[in-house]
This record gives sequence, structure tokens and C-alpha cells, in this order.
Amino acid sequence: MDTEGTYDARGTGAERVPRPAGPPPAAPPPPTYAPQPRRPAADGPGVEEWLRTPRPVREPGVWRYGHVPRPPEKPEGVSDRSLLVGVLISVLSGLLLWSLWRNGYIPYRLVPLKLFTPGDWWYAGTFGGPRTIEGADALTVYEAVLFGLLVYGCGRLGNWSEIFRRHVAGRGQPFLGLATAAGGALAELLVWKDAVPLVRPVLILVASVAGGEIYQSQTVVNVIYALIALGVLWPFARLGRWRELAAARRGRAAAVPDAPAAPPDAPTPEQWPELREAGMRDAAETLTAEVRTGRMNDVDVARLRHAWSVGRGHPERLAALTEAVLRTGGAAALHPSGARDLARRTVRHDLLTGQVRIGSCTDDPHNPYARRGSGVALEPALLGTSLLAVGPPGAGKSARLVRPVVESLALQALAGRAAVLAVGGAGGELGPDDAFDVVVRIGDPASVHDFDLYGGTTDPDEAAGVLAEGLVGDVTHLDSRRAATVLAQLLGPYRAVHGHFPGVPALRELLDGDTAAIDALREALGAGGHQSMLRELEARTRQKGGAGDPGPVLADRIALLDRPAFAPFFATGDQARPFSLRSLEHLPLRVRIDLPERAHAEASRLLTRLVLAQFTAVTAARTDRSLFVCLVLDDATHTVTAETVRGIRRLRSVNAGALLTLRTVDDVPEGLHTALLGAVGCCMAFSGVTTWDGKRFAEVWGKEWVETREVAQHAVFADQPFTRALHGLRKLVTGKAVTRDAVTVRRVERERWSASELAYQVPPGHAVLSVTTVEGEHAPPLLVTLDG
Repeated sequence: MDTEGTYDARGTGAERVPRPAGPPPAAPPPPTYAPQPRRPAADGPGVEEWLRTPRPVREPGVWRYGHVPRPPEKPEGVSDRSLLVGVLISVLSGLLLWSLWRNGYIPYRLVPLKLFTPGDWWYAGTFGGPRTIEGADALTVYEAVLFGLLVYGCGRLGNWSEIFRRHVAGRGQPFLGLATAAGGALAELLVWKDAVPLVRPVLILVASVAGGEIYQSQTVVNVIYALIALGVLWPFARLGRWRELAAARRGRAAAVPDAPAAPPDAPTPEQWPELREAGMRDAAETLTAEVRTGRMNDVDVARLRHAWSVGRGHPERLAALTEAVLRTGGAAALHPSGARDLARRTVRHDLLTGQVRIGSCTDDPHNPYARRGSGVALEPALLGTSLLAVGPPGAGKSARLVRPVVESLALQALAGRAAVLAVGGAGGELGPDDAFDVVVRIGDPASVHDFDLYGGTTDPDEAAGVLAEGLVGDVTHLDSRRAATVLAQLLGPYRAVHGHFPGVPALRELLDGDTAAIDALREALGAGGHQSMLRELEARTRQKGGAGDPGPVLADRIALLDRPAFAPFFATGDQARPFSLRSLEHLPLRVRIDLPERAHAEASRLLTRLVLAQFTAVTAARTDRSLFVCLVLDDATHTVTAETVRGIRRLRSVNAGALLTLRTVDDVPEGLHTALLGAVGCCMAFSGVTTWDGKRFAEVWGKEWVETREVAQHAVFADQPFTRALHGLRKLVTGKAVTRDAVTVRRVERERWSASELAYQVPPGHAVLSVTTVEGEHAPPLLVTLDG
């Protein structure tokens, strides 16, 4: 496989590559570099558009690709219907009052005016009108002032400003300018038709100040008329922002200064600006041409960007990468398998951010307003804190969570940024065979790869500790450290004699205390001069059969693997070449292990515990932690132990993570419930969980302060006879007593999600998800539609 020297620089040799159990297969043909069809990063856009799409930094778990923040939440106010009704009522009321005024139906309407004007201007009596021209002019000005006050009062009562802000100003330009221009034209028509008392009062006031002789000049009259027309249009021009609209039309001004634009010659993302800044212009031009001609996909872009970021600190590696890019273009620095993509994708991925979209936040009161409708995604920064998903069978854990995560990690493995180990039942939904580099089918004679029970280690104590955790880690009354001691007393002597650890049949004989096997091992140790190992074996012989001896339990558990169906598996020695999890230390491998859950359920659980124990031990001991390694257990029932919980807690510090699914939390020993939920940073409760499981998640997610409104209705008792009659008439018509609302607003602390809400209010196809990053940033539990 052509790696162009990129992956070889990690110090991995041929012995690190997983070896098949049988004869090695024929070498695969060298990868071809012919142009491949463009693979879009998401449904629709090509690679060039995919690179240009913005990815703003948002809260943990937000699908960042093309994310558009939700508009700010509008405060609760009066509905549009109520506003329109209020405007209509205020207008009708104003017209009625003005009509009554003009027709003289309002008594004492001239009394305020007569108090401030000479009495000889008016006829005697309360209803006496103007006697002189001065009185008529004063009445005209008086009516104009009252008309203005009436319009202002109706506008305040009818909330005209709010209706204008919502339905006119809220629509922006040019609608705002056109609407105010139409309003100004209507106002001019009403003014000059004398429907609105404005022109005559202005002329009267000007004559009283400057004298009536001023109107002898037609020019002065025209100027006054022009000022009146401009005065009518001025408030409409202010409301419609006509000056800004005109300036924008001319292109000479802007209301708000924009952010400084990029220079015209600045390279765009598909032009690889990071390579150009480093002086690798030829390589950047080559990759730019590859992107624009469709010979690169999103995996190629992510892989080369990762190779560039890794090689910046190593000049020799960077030189090899540059030479490979110039020679092979987008096919440089290929994955060891030679693959550049998966044959089929089931969900949306964004390899620039490493995210996989699993759903979207619903429009639910439990979700914050800003998150409603936004996409939900998982990425290594979240999986690095490990994820625990709980839900009944059929809730969608495998199809809607496990499969997308495994698919995303497989794509990132092709980009050289991750390694994935997926463990599930045979015939599961973890993905097709061609999506993995190694497929271990335990119990299937056609399986190409075997499995190493000892995790690839040569240290008897380390091998014994991991094997003991897998064999008896779920036995509550047995100390796994004593079991590890027993295994070490047998594995060390056996390896000293044979050069390798025992296979399953030989280990079972030693644990059973078979006399012939023990004597043969003792003689071989004596003949080889292994005195220290001989003492270990003698110590085991003395302890055999004592009180609390874990040997019988270990023998019974190892007997589960000593079955005819597993005869070709778990072999040791020079001829055996099983797959070891230590291959995940440096290589971006895609590994799948199929377990015979239907025919050998107990053996499958034992192997799952062993895989989990080996994974936590291997990842904690690796020195190169640049590669993100993730373990995905499609069913972790009876798998979690006290030691593995401690190992899961350490994963986030070694750039590794785990995804565990359970049908119920009770599949874990009760004493580990709190420890497990505290060890993982991401929790997911699927639809259909029980109230017992919901109670545990409610405790994990805690409480929050919320504002509650309590409305109490109190009966209204009337003291006056007329009021009591009105209340009685209203009760007769509506059938309800007259009441008034007493609203109490207070802040209380409530659970984010209660046990009953999780059990009965999560719809099918939904889940409640909370996430935490490896840096400690977290998001509250959100109700998510798992639409992928």
C-alpha cells in the first residue's frame, strides 16, 4: 500500500499491521489515481462550494456546517389581531367624537375658549357662537388644536406605533419608504381638501403675528403653502427614512459600516491558502485544479489538510508530502488501505469539523430558544468524553446513533485522523464489510482474522490483569486482583517454557489443576532453569482448592471459550497470527468484531468485557496520542465493571473515547450506576425508557431556575345596584360568574427533565441528549429528532 511516507513516519512497522489468522491474502493492487467522481460533503453542494460554506463556532453539539443563528426571541406582546381591532376601534371612536364636535352635540364645548378670549367676540349664553371675525378665527385655531389632541389620543389608545413597527418598519426598505410616501400623499390630500384643519389655522396664526397685509404678496402666500406642504411630509420622511433610502439608491452612503472586505487577490478556501502562505505555491495550484475539476472529494481534502498539519513540524515529512502532491495530486498520502471514500453514506458528514449530523432540536419548551430547529451533531471533541445511550430494543440506538458514529469515524480514519473499533452482534447494523479494514467474525470458520485474548502484550502480569477483568470482572463476590494473580502464576511459567501464552484448551487444563499438565510444566521449568517461575507454579499448586480460590470460577469462564465453534480461534504460538488491539495505537484502522450473540450469549458478553478491558489498557499506555481512538459497543449489557469504569474515566485525557449502548441502566451492577453516569460526559435517553432509568438521568442532569406564572381567579362582588345588575346579566349570558385574574410570578428550581417526562413525553424517534467537550464545555439536555 502506497502511504507516500506519511503514515510510516509514525514509527510503525510491518509487525504493527493486523495479520490474518490463515495464510496472508494476496497483496491488493496498487491504488489507481484516475479521476474519481466528486463526492459532495453534504447532499447537494460539490467540494468547492462545500469548502466555501461558513462553519461558525457555536455551542457544543451544534451542526456547524452552514449554521444560521435563529433570530432573537420576540418578547410576548399583543397579538396582531388585538392590535388591528384596537386601531379600528380607536379610529371609529375618533371619527365619532369629531363628528359630534363639529355638529355641536358636545355640551360646553366652547367654554374653555371663552375663558381666554374677550367676551365681546361671542354671543351671550353657553351655546353662543362667535359674533366677530376674531371670534371665528379663534374658533378655527381652537378646533385645530383639539383635532391634534384627538389624533394623538387615539393613536396612543390604539397603539398605532406598534402596528407601524411590526407591519411597516419591520419589513424594511423599500417597503417602508413606499408605505410612508403613500401615507404622506394621503395626508396632503386630506389637508388641502380641508378634511384636516391645518391650512386655515396656519394662515390665521401667520396673519395675527405678521399682519394681514402679508397676504397681499402672492409670492409670500406661495412660500407659506410650500412650507405647509413640507411640514405635512416631514414626519412621514422621518418615519420612512427617505434620506437613507435615497443615499442607498445613489450608492454614496450606508447606514451601518460593513466589516472590511477581504482583499481582491486573497485566496479562497479551495485555493489552499495555508499552503500558499508556507511558500508551497506549486502544490497549492495542483490541489486547486484537483478541486475545481472534481478529482478530489471531501475525504481527500480532510486527509491532505491533516497531513499538512502533522507535517508542519517535520521538514522531511513535509517535503515528502509536497513531492507526493505534485506527483499524484489529490491521491497523495492515501490511507494504508488505498481507499478514498466509503461505498455508501447513510447520514450527513462534515469532515472539516469532524461532525456527523444525527438529528435536530425540536421546538419544545425544554430546549433553549436559540437551539430550537438547529442541527445536532457529534464529533471527536464530544466522543472523547464517552457517550452512554440507554433505550429499549427498537428505539433506534443502532440505526440512528451507532451506525452514523461508526460511519463518521470510518471516514475520519480514511482521512488519517482517527481509528475505530466497533463491536456488535453478527449481522448487526455497524456497516458493510468493505467499510472496514479488519473484520473479525468470532465463531465463523470463514473469518480471515482471529482475536488475541492477551491484547498483544508479552508481559504476563499485564496479560493476566486484562484477561481476569474479562473473565470474572462481573462477579461481584470475587476480587479481580486475586484472579489476576492466579492467572499470572500460570501464564508466566507457561510463557517461559513455550515462548508464548497458552491457548484456551491449555489454559483450561492449568486452571482445572490437571495433574499431567501441571507436572509437565513443572518438569519443563526445572529443566530450563526457570527457578522464579517454578516458585510461581508451586505457589499456585499450594493455593489450589483453598477457601476463596478463584481458580474454579476462572476455569468455568474460560470453558465458555473452549467450545467446538471456537476451536479455530484464540490460538497462540508461531503459527497463530491473531488481530491485536495494539494495532490501533498508531494506525488509522477501521475494525469490526462480530460476536455470536445468538448461539453463545454468555461467551459474547465475556469477549465484550475483554475487548473493553483491553481497549482501556491499550489506549492508556500508548505514547503517540495524536490519533483519536474510539470504541463503539453496540450492546454493553453485563460488560461494565468497576475497573473499566475507571478506565473510561481516563479516556478523555489520552485522546480516546467510547460509545456504550444499554437497554436499561439495570444491565450494569447497581453499585456502578452512579460511577458510570459520572464517568461519561455525554448521556442519551431514547424514547421508551422506564421511570427508574429516567430518575437516574434526571439526577445526572440536575435542576435549573425557571420563572413560573400562577393565575388565580377571584370572584368580583359589586356594591352598586347597577353594577350587580350588569354582573347578573353577564352571568346569565355567559354562564360564568364575573372574576378577575391574580397573576403571581416567581422563580423556582425544577428538574430539567423529570423521570415521568423522560418515560412518557419523549416521542418515538426522539431522544434527550446532553453533551460535554473534553475541555469541559457542556450543553443542557436537549430533545432531539433523530432524523440524521
